[in-house]
Amino acid sequence: MSKSKTRIFQTETKQLLKLMIHSLYSNKEIFVRELVSNASDAIDKLRFKSFENKSLSKLTKNPEINVTVFKEENKISISDNGIGMTEDEVIENIGTIARSGTASFLENITGDKKKDSNLIGQFGVGFYSVFMVAEKVEVITKSALDLDGEGTLWESNGEEKYKIKSVSKETNGTEIIIYLNDDNKEFCESGRVRFLLEKYSQYINFPLNIIDGSEEPSRINEAEAIWLKSKKDIKDQEYKDFYKFISFDQNDPIEWIHNKVEGKNEYTNLLYIPSKPPFDLWNRESPRGLKLYVQRVFIMDDASNFLPLYLRFLRGILDTNDLPLNVSREILQNNPLVDSIKKAITKRTLDTLTKLKEKSSDKYKEFWKEYGLVLKEGPAEDFENREIIAGLMLFNSSNLKDIEETTSFDEYIKNMQKEQEEIYFCVADTYEAAKNSPHIEKLKSQGVEVLLLTDRIDEWLMTSIHEYKGKQLINVAKQENSKDSEETKINNKDKDIVEKIKTHLSDRVSDVLVSERLIDSASCLILPQNEPGAQLRKILEASGQNFGESKPIFEINMKHKLLKKLKDMKGKQFNSFVDFLYDYALIAEGGSPKDPSRYLRQLDKFLS
Repeated sequence: MSKSKTRIFQTETKQLLKLMIHSLYSNKEIFVRELVSNASDAIDKLRFKSFENKSLSKLTKNPEINVTVFKEENKISISDNGIGMTEDEVIENIGTIARSGTASFLENITGDKKKDSNLIGQFGVGFYSVFMVAEKVEVITKSALDLDGEGTLWESNGEEKYKIKSVSKETNGTEIIIYLNDDNKEFCESGRVRFLLEKYSQYINFPLNIIDGSEEPSRINEAEAIWLKSKKDIKDQEYKDFYKFISFDQNDPIEWIHNKVEGKNEYTNLLYIPSKPPFDLWNRESPRGLKLYVQRVFIMDDASNFLPLYLRFLRGILDTNDLPLNVSREILQNNPLVDSIKKAITKRTLDTLTKLKEKSSDKYKEFWKEYGLVLKEGPAEDFENREIIAGLMLFNSSNLKDIEETTSFDEYIKNMQKEQEEIYFCVADTYEAAKNSPHIEKLKSQGVEVLLLTDRIDEWLMTSIHEYKGKQLINVAKQENSKDSEETKINNKDKDIVEKIKTHLSDRVSDVLVSERLIDSASCLILPQNEPGAQLRKILEASGQNFGESKPIFEINMKHKLLKKLKDMKGKQFNSFVDFLYDYALIAEGGSPKDPSRYLRQLDKFLS
């Protein structure tokens, strides 16, 4: 056993350690993950070496990682029986922080936490996270490649110096002893340590045990990382059980998506569509349920970079070896790979939903009932997949019996009349209002189907889609549909009435037209082509946009018995009746008169 030697860390290590400890890691508990991951890597290295050196095979038979809690001594240890290190390797791997390019790295330190963490993402410095919680750290190690030699003890308090000496150690592997500082005694509580091990290291390859005092070792990682198994080897019930395990949801999922991608970029995803949405589904800022793992080690449970917002209902696992994480592994660096994985996951999810819609309509309707509103956000957010998302949508229709029945764009096109080139839709606050809207009276009389849209997002949705498979989407409440192919022919007497109505309503409407769309109703209000409807106006105004007062176009049905009455009226009676017809149209749109009681009095009067 040699005498202890004191050495100085290479380069400006004190500065680097300070940055590591106080800036790069936002969460102190990360040190547990880093050290256990290092231990797992050490066992893996020994296994790989045993393929080259058969004499090492006997050392690989019982791999394990032990985390021991010494509460009374305020310390914990993490040990493995992996490859271990020689003294020279200890100096090289631990005594030299960020071995390549450290000096140039330090020259580029900005003081900005995020920028600095991204800057050193290429350096292997995860071990030093331990100094966030430790006043002193000891590393006792022995190389499996030199079993006849001595072990090595490395000791440091996180300053610019460390001690190193030879010690007696019988077995290969590494033990890290962490003497906790006064501010971090929580990490010598066995319950706290167990929680962290279960959180970060539940799926590592090798047995992971926690030891508390005199108690027998307790296995942590009993759960199986089924996403890494071949799909043919996994039963449906295993998929369902695993979903319940990771989500704490006792309901079976609607569907799951399991893919392993090999080649230049390798990753595996196992995604689930829950049968019931999470309580915070409508909070667009809440964490999304995709858990990110790197080589089985948990990194984060809000891997939002890999999911578009309109697919935020997905739950599951993404495991990859190739992600460009920063040194703390807490921030994903900008990289084409992240975008590539996001696109792939999005495409597979949409393909899965398309197949579900085609092959299991009942199950898909169940999905649509729970998540249709979220999916409707998609066309505005994801232009590339806009038409695919549109093809997944379900709508009520004027041709269907009740609100429970739905159709799709594809079914609509299949049932279109000969020479029909447009897809018509009507936006209203309720199903009943849409189904009985005066705007669709003529279309219904001609047997033309109209999609009935009642969700608050629907008008905004349709402005995002514009067309589907070459068929233009037409809002029946817009001006372009107020006329047939020929100009409406009206006689001079009717023209006079139109002008008088226009004069009286000049402060409320932009124009008055004789309608060709109305069959049973006396009047209706339509919008200029470029003006948002009531739904879209509310959404845009909520975002801070101000459109001022809307002035719709007033359409009248000269064939209606109420308009025939108007022909014989003059003066105040005429104006009063026009006000009545305007309120009549306003109510049909889901609005309300400024003076409801006046409207009712007028109604009583004109009906008597």
